[in-house]
Amino acid sequence: MMDRHDGELSVKRQSELLEVSRTSFYYVPVDKDDEDIPIMHKIDEIYTRWPHYGHRRIRHVLQGEGFVISKKKVCKLMLRMGLAGLCPGPNLSKRNHKEAVHPYLLRGVKAAYPNHIWGIDITYSTPS
Repeated sequence: MMDRHDGELSVKRQSELLEVSRTSFYYVPVDKDDEDIPIMHKIDEIYTRWPHYGHRRIRHVLQGEGFVISKKKVCKLMLRMGLAGLCPGPNLSKRNHKEAVHPYLLRGVKAAYPNHIWGIDITYSTPS
């Protein structure tokens, strides 16, 4: 497409005509030899066997098998592989059906003058 050794057009003019930046022409992708492949295979084995393990336990298992690896490296590789430990989510919005529901006593009451309506909040749970 673009030719560095073209006698008629410079690289600058070629990039202008093709509407691409010159940096993309000069960029050479780096081939990094992936030494993480064996570790990723091992992480996949561990995760397949124990999907509830997070990065801490996976790192502990890897260290037990002789790998020297940091927590950040395990996190990075798990993110790259699309893995995350399975765990239950928060259960904060489910109410306790054993507790009574108190009615709202001010429904329909309008605050007519200052100090007409007072409120207090006592948040505690009684021992069962």
